[in-house]
Amino acid sequence: IDLGLKEGNDTTMLRNDGRSPDQMRPLRFIPNFTKYAEGSVLAEFGDTKVLCTVCVDDGVPHFLRNQNPPQGWLTAEYSMLPGPTNTRARRERPAPSGRSQEIQRLIGRSLRGVIDLSLAPEKTFQIDCDVLQADGGTRTTAITGAYVALKMAVDKLLRDRRLQNNPLTGSVAA
Repeated sequence: IDLGLKEGNDTTMLRNDGRSPDQMRPLRFIPNFTKYAEGSVLAEFGDTKVLCTVCVDDGVPHFLRNQNPPQGWLTAEYSMLPGPTNTRARRERPAPSGRSQEIQRLIGRSLRGVIDLSLAPEKTFQIDCDVLQADGGTRTTAITGAYVALKMAVDKLLRDRRLQNNPLTGSVAA
């Protein structure tokens, strides 16, 4: 059994990709990866690649309508597309798997923790995280990429005067 130990007296374990235990995966963000979303980024953490987009709609879900003061909303969807691993997974229809539901809830809660939705009244931030290639860490890549795309979307809304104040109260990364 190859335990990934280096030669000699050094007993440091190596990961499958050759990184040491304390070495991060290389990170890369390709902004404006899609043309039409208010914010989009291809987030790459090592060989894991997640396309994160943020589309902003006017209006909120029925449970937030007619609130005083008016509120905005943020929701997230997560999907592993067919072919991101060495075996093809089927599309999750008609509903996402329990794993995907848990991850999209985690993404939404993480981002709602750093946005004051009262400063985005009657706006819904629709966040989509689509895993194009999975090599571990898809949820952390999705959360971090979703925040980058959200920041880009908020900046665009402020430039276009569709928002009066910056609703972001912090940042989040995983």
